[in-house]
Amino acid sequence: MEGQPVIIKKVRKKGHGGGHGGAWKVAYADLVTAMMAFFLLMWLLAMVSPEKRAGVSYYFKHFNVFDKSGLSFVETKVNPKVNLMDDQAVGKPELSLQIDGGNEEEIAQKSAEMLSEKLKKEIEVKLADFKDQIIIDTFEGAVRVEILDKETGTMFSLGSAEISANGKRILKTIAPAIIASNRKIAIEGHTDALVYAAPQKYSNWELSTERASIARKELERAGLPTEMLMRVTGYAATEPLVKTNLYDPRNRRISILMFYQFKDKPQEEGNNLKGKIKVIR
Repeated sequence: MEGQPVIIKKVRKKGHGGGHGGAWKVAYADLVTAMMAFFLLMWLLAMVSPEKRAGVSYYFKHFNVFDKSGLSFVETKVNPKVNLMDDQAVGKPELSLQIDGGNEEEIAQKSAEMLSEKLKKEIEVKLADFKDQIIIDTFEGAVRVEILDKETGTMFSLGSAEISANGKRILKTIAPAIIASNRKIAIEGHTDALVYAAPQKYSNWELSTERASIARKELERAGLPTEMLMRVTGYAATEPLVKTNLYDPRNRRISILMFYQFKDKPQEEGNNLKGKIKVIR
């Protein structure tokens, strides 16, 4: 109406801060921090030796919070002959701990324990259906893998040196770890106390030796270099696993021993194994 003042109401729409908001500053700060951390990591990796870089790679690749004890990647020494990018090998790479003030026996034992643990984890994944028939233990820096038989004949039929399909699968699966260990290898054949009707013609001595040789051939087909072999031996029933029952099928087994090579005193073939056989009662 005429004579009345005109009232103009301005409505301000609230935005998101536009160019004067603070949200973008937080995102930018996060980006700068991440880039700084990345370039710092690249610089640190460029400054350390290849051995320590390999140790860092192995540490973050195989770290497990459920392991019994921690492992510092600074103290990890990696075999330079092993390709760290190759995940096909079981137990690869083999590591040994650099112990301040320790002797070579301690280093060998630590190395054996690490290889043993790695083998056990791989067997649980790749040979879960046979894990109760594979025993892995260590002694004096060496690692022993024992593949036990059952009444049904996991490795060999009763009285036969012909290896089964399961036996081939087991040996093929663990072969990469044996090769990657870069250790001297001994293969042993063992039988139970069952005897043949005509032992003068064919006995458990011949049978255990033939089985050990068949296991050797399977490992060689899987890539085991012949120069890694130390010996292939048959022990018949002289070293039973189950001492309380010499006829137990678990006494029929193939043992694969991986020896650490000491610089000053190489391990002998037998390495005085008497008394070191795991006993199952």
